[in-house]
Amino acid sequence: MVKETEFYDRLGVSPEASAAEIKKAYRHMAMKLHPDRNPGDKTAEEKFKALGEAYDVLSDEKKRKLYDRYGKKGLEEGGYQQRSARDIFSAFFGPGVFGDDDEDASGPRRGEDSINPLNVTLEDLYNGKTSHIAITRNILCSECHGNGTKSGKSPKKCDACNGRGIRIVTKRMGYIQQTQQTICPECHGRGEIIDEKDKCHKCHGNQVVSDRKILELVVEPGMKDNQRITFPGESDQAPDMEPGDVIFVIQTKPHDRFKPSGNDLIMTQSISLVEALTGFEFSFKHLDKRNIVVKSAPEQVVKPGDTMAIPDMGMPVYGRPFTWGRMLVKFNVIFPMYSEVQSKINEIRQCLPAPSKADDSLMSDSDSKTDTVTLERYDPSADHEERSREAYEEDDSDDERHGGAQHVQCAQQ
Repeated sequence: MVKETEFYDRLGVSPEASAAEIKKAYRHMAMKLHPDRNPGDKTAEEKFKALGEAYDVLSDEKKRKLYDRYGKKGLEEGGYQQRSARDIFSAFFGPGVFGDDDEDASGPRRGEDSINPLNVTLEDLYNGKTSHIAITRNILCSECHGNGTKSGKSPKKCDACNGRGIRIVTKRMGYIQQTQQTICPECHGRGEIIDEKDKCHKCHGNQVVSDRKILELVVEPGMKDNQRITFPGESDQAPDMEPGDVIFVIQTKPHDRFKPSGNDLIMTQSISLVEALTGFEFSFKHLDKRNIVVKSAPEQVVKPGDTMAIPDMGMPVYGRPFTWGRMLVKFNVIFPMYSEVQSKINEIRQCLPAPSKADDSLMSDSDSKTDTVTLERYDPSADHEERSREAYEEDDSDDERHGGAQHVQCAQQ
């Protein structure tokens, strides 16, 4: 025996109903009574709330036992906290149904964030930079304190959309029924209507006014591309809504000398063949305008494509003062033209290891013919042109074959 049956009656089930039967009954009735399906119907709205209260208790085993034994009074004495009907509906069906979302019903809605690109140079990320940026946003009217009226009375809730600012329009196309949201034409999406004579003279009933504010934007050393700088709560204000954030996203301009890679900096340096073999020295201006002189280690030979590192010459490590990454130097070895060394070929041969020659065992093989060939410089563009010409000639020959076949077929006809 149960003390009360009111919650069971709301769902249209018996006190002996199983959890599955209770769930099925709630699903069926909640979809029918949802306020977005019954705009302006106060009776349906009250039934929807009562339905949510009943399901919240009967779907929870502990709460249901407490209710069965002591009724609603037992729930109150037991510290039972009732959830809103929309929270229960969203938890059951998931957010997004009939415009429901997963916002916290106990707190204000949150406005959208304002996201803006922040163009910086690599020098800015290395040294840090402070700048001041002006933003324009909406703030609550100081005259009416965001109420929108002269009298201070609360605006009237729009009956056409039941204060939601949107209307649900159902269209039937054959056997398919489509439901879509539209901005309420009566209140223009605000959910409230203010009498023309009672509109605030400063905001004209809009509840907000435009405001210009200066933000101090600090780019700290070591920040990276796409990193965000956030100003909490500095976006547009609106009545009964928590303002969003103003967010700046770092966009780094390409540098003509250095390329960042994590905390490292990469640069390419060209040296001559003589420098690669005997040692080199070069200089560059760093991102903080220091002049850096780089010398090779004694007896160090550099091969084309070699990469060498200079410790503590890279980017600052964000959040770790006095710590830097590496400077990675990729070497490009420039070989001299033959005309530049032609007169000193013999001297060069004497200085360098002896060149390799053809395999004598192959040359002495009497059963094989030997051909001597000379290498030519490879030109990829010329190779591409040759392939294109061959493809064009092949298409022409195909057309001739197809044309001949058609001619024979016509003759047979």
